[in-house]
Amino acid sequence: MQSSEIEWRYYEDVIIGEKRKSENYLVTEKEIIDFASNYDPQWFHIDVKEAKNSKFKSIIASGIHVAALWRQLDHKINGDINFVCGIGWDKVRWKNPLYPNNEIYVTSECISKHETTSSERGVVIFDHAVKFADGKDILVFTGTCLIYKRN
Repeated sequence: MQSSEIEWRYYEDVIIGEKRKSENYLVTEKEIIDFASNYDPQWFHIDVKEAKNSKFKSIIASGIHVAALWRQLDHKINGDINFVCGIGWDKVRWKNPLYPNNEIYVTSECISKHETTSSERGVVIFDHAVKFADGKDILVFTGTCLIYKRN
């Protein structure tokens, strides 16, 4: 979709307490290996045979890969918000490993908002999570964003 076709949501439109959830996404072994080969080539992310001897008994997705998956899926549910940019992540925790053929989804909840000294933007804080299909957490964090105001 072209950005001119998006019906943007602004700071004023984001409501404290609003929750969003993405569709499920299946993570493949090939995807885990390909991502790790480029960005985090530790043996337990890329070597299927050797990873069987690891604590995890299999390859697992890199934490950075999990964060990238969050970004893709979150964009599908929050891509209509007219963000200036993200300005920080807090309370970041990888709670469980992500294995090949696991199905995941992401959630977001607006937990607070406040004005800035700028009349052009405000601050919105979201609780974010990447979860297994059964709802168990993989990655959780609080994200702070600047969002354009309507004026």
